[in-house]
Amino acid sequence: MTTSRSALRGSQNSGNGNSQCSNDRAALQQQRDRSVTDLFSEHAQRMPNAVSLTSATETLTYQDLDQETNRMAHYLRACGVGADVPVGICLDRSPLMILAALAILKAGGAYMPLDPLCPPERLAYMLNDACVPLLITREDIARKVSAGNCEVVLLDKDASLIGQHPPTTLDTVSSGEHVAYVIYTSGSTGKPKGVQITHASLLNLVSWHQDEFAVTPKDRASQIANVSFDAAVWEVWPYLSAGASVHFPGEWARFEASALRDWLLRERITISFAPTVLARQLMKLKWPKDGTLRVLLTGADTLPDYPPSDLPFLVVNNYGPTECTVVTTSGPVLPHASADRKPTIGRPIRNVQVYIVDDKLRQVAIGTTGELLVGGAGLARGYLNRPGLNAERFIPNPFSAELGSRLYRTGDLARYLPDGQITFVGRIDEQIKVRGYRIEPAEIEAVLDQCPGVCASAVVARTDKFGENSLVAYILPSAGGQLSHKALREFLRLRLPEYMVPPFFVSVKMLPITSNGKIDGAALPDPTTDNLIRDELAAAPETPTQQRLLAILAELLGVRQIGVNDNFFLLGGHSLLGAQLIARTCDSFGIDLPLRTIFDFPTVSELSAKLEELVRARIEAMSPEEVQNALSQLK
Repeated sequence: MTTSRSALRGSQNSGNGNSQCSNDRAALQQQRDRSVTDLFSEHAQRMPNAVSLTSATETLTYQDLDQETNRMAHYLRACGVGADVPVGICLDRSPLMILAALAILKAGGAYMPLDPLCPPERLAYMLNDACVPLLITREDIARKVSAGNCEVVLLDKDASLIGQHPPTTLDTVSSGEHVAYVIYTSGSTGKPKGVQITHASLLNLVSWHQDEFAVTPKDRASQIANVSFDAAVWEVWPYLSAGASVHFPGEWARFEASALRDWLLRERITISFAPTVLARQLMKLKWPKDGTLRVLLTGADTLPDYPPSDLPFLVVNNYGPTECTVVTTSGPVLPHASADRKPTIGRPIRNVQVYIVDDKLRQVAIGTTGELLVGGAGLARGYLNRPGLNAERFIPNPFSAELGSRLYRTGDLARYLPDGQITFVGRIDEQIKVRGYRIEPAEIEAVLDQCPGVCASAVVARTDKFGENSLVAYILPSAGGQLSHKALREFLRLRLPEYMVPPFFVSVKMLPITSNGKIDGAALPDPTTDNLIRDELAAAPETPTQQRLLAILAELLGVRQIGVNDNFFLLGGHSLLGAQLIARTCDSFGIDLPLRTIFDFPTVSELSAKLEELVRARIEAMSPEEVQNALSQLK
């Protein structure tokens, strides 16, 4: 097994509380004159035939990617793209998405990734809020997006026009202080907010990553994260800047741990990122000793588990708000015999400083919990068009004499350990994380309160028995208001991304208030059969197969009463729980099913019918003795 350099050389810092990583000013100044596009172009010249991006349907060499992005960059420059000009990209996770982003960077602009599955209203808001003059997409996606005043570039229709431009490198018009990308995150005002990350901050992440994990052109990395999740930034640029290749798994492998493991092994991936929920499952699987994977990076949620001692690769836990260029702290998670301490979030990465302070911004002692503040090279320029919020969250650095030095107030609670590592404790405010996404409940509440029949609402996260968070919305109905699960969910899905739509809606007669006038989340009731808002009474099972499936679902979801016509996903199910449902169904009925089955047959009634169909088909090829055994599987 090959480990990261940090694991081989020990800690980056001595354990002295709020210690800082070394800040090489000369190296930082040199970075200001470089960019990821410069590094990529150098490798394209040295190794033109090496693979840069590859998926199940296409493969691009470094020369292919270099020339295609140069042509598009010339086209974008002619359209007015230059330094600090944001350009929207609304494309699926694919090599084409990365091609468009690299072309925007080469043209001097800032790319702004947009998830095509987001509600059109939300996409339109972000395009308008960022004053995006240009949107890159495909014709089928463009039909769902209200681009407003944006000029729309359709890659499938405008390819010949773009292809008329030369494949030569453009002159650089942006510097380290200009914005490289803009990513929108959930906002407490009910509207998302755009985070601006500069080229210098991005390059600091890239250079640290390449050194820390000894990245070479021989590495093969995965691209798993959603395009609007800032982890996708981390999955691409450190590798294209080092001559390595980036590989795209199919959609199913992104959610099912065993499928992802098989893909990682088959593609001979050497470094991979997986969100915490998925990484925990990967750590529990059996892995061959001769696999190529040497580092599994994880982050986005609190990691409660240590890897087993026989895992043939290093697990590295990471922490970092979007406002601090993906990664703020990082550290290897080694097998641990003691269960009294959860894995830490490591130490600050190079050129990044972390301070843990009390409510008066005074540094606290080692072992004392306080708010985690971040400074240094990873800081964002700030929020786009949010001067008030910038002043509140990006404050002058009281611990530095450097002119203009700032700190970002994360709102996260943490504490330093004596060895210099940091333990994540929780949140100060109401912000929560669900399956890796950072969510402001107030944004969901602001939309819910506009829904007909809703007088007021509160949204909280409840932890299930698997340690995962699920959103629960508490609804105070208006007088005479008629509420249904379907109507509430459809109202939200038109306005919010899917990960922000609560699977559970609870009707309450009042919303409990604390002494300081805030919603008392601790006093809100747990979801039960009696208080959940549903569309109809639970339909009883009619067959033994349905009874067994209902029992499996009830245990997985923690809901006592489920009807055979209830939709798995509307009950709080998601892709990761779906994988567990399929696994338990296979164990119980002896039938192997792909994860896709739960999406195609999401109710007990539909899934049981499919199972019985598969059993009957198998019976046709069996002997009489085998027939009796198969029939017994359904009793």
